[in-house]
Amino acid sequence: MQTRPIQMTDVLYNAANQCFEALVTVQDGKQMRRYACAIDAPITMSFRDAADGLSRQALRRHAQGRGLSSEVLRHVPAQRAGRRSFDPLRWLEEVINLPGRDAA
Repeated sequence: MQTRPIQMTDVLYNAANQCFEALVTVQDGKQMRRYACAIDAPITMSFRDAADGLSRQALRRHAQGRGLSSEVLRHVPAQRAGRRSFDPLRWLEEVINLPGRDAA
């Protein structure tokens, strides 16, 4: 079995449904997928056991290629067409030095 990095966020206990829920991110090479996972369990279950169950569910969904998921794409900045990057200080100096801004 291949090991994949896993990240869990927003682990919470849903008392109405009596289950632990989390958003689990599975990284597979350069691809990252997020799965909304939930396991039925009593509130007395330890956090470690709940996290283990949630991560196993996400890995199972990832391996089967089933279930609702979202792909996280890495941000690649767009090429600027020969323009300088935005410098807020330079912009403010230009605004201050606009003609017609002198007091009478």
